[in-house]
Amino acid sequence: MSGPRFLDQHLFATLAEQAAASPRQRQHHNFHQMHEPCHRLAVGLQVDTYIPPHRHLSADKAEALLVLKGRLGLLVFSDNGELLDTRVLAAGGECVGVDLPPGVFHALVVLDADSILFECKAGPYQPVGDGEQAGWAPREGQPGVADYLAWMRAQFA
Repeated sequence: MSGPRFLDQHLFATLAEQAAASPRQRQHHNFHQMHEPCHRLAVGLQVDTYIPPHRHLSADKAEALLVLKGRLGLLVFSDNGELLDTRVLAAGGECVGVDLPPGVFHALVVLDADSILFECKAGPYQPVGDGEQAGWAPREGQPGVADYLAWMRAQFA
């Protein structure tokens, strides 16, 4: 058994620096082993990262998201891509996080550089599968990402 691992300013600075150097503009730090039933991770995020609309269909894939530093915009969509709700998630703010049930299309947009997110959901890890990626939004690396990301960010202007 290992000792405690802390979510401290040193970890936040390291994740922010690694995210800034990453082509995807984000960096994960897992506190779990991949086989564990509960996955816990801190994620460093920069403003140009693209987290496309997606959902998790498995009944055990609810996910809890908490902003530890910075601000993120949460977008919630209907199955056909209609924007249903937005919410600013901000460290120390009115709303610091969300608990998302399975089956809800959602996306995040980074509103402050060097933001840090804590995520918790059931393991084991499963890549986004059939029916979980939004067909009405570009996937990471596809044409149209910059425009779609700008539209998502504009929802919080």
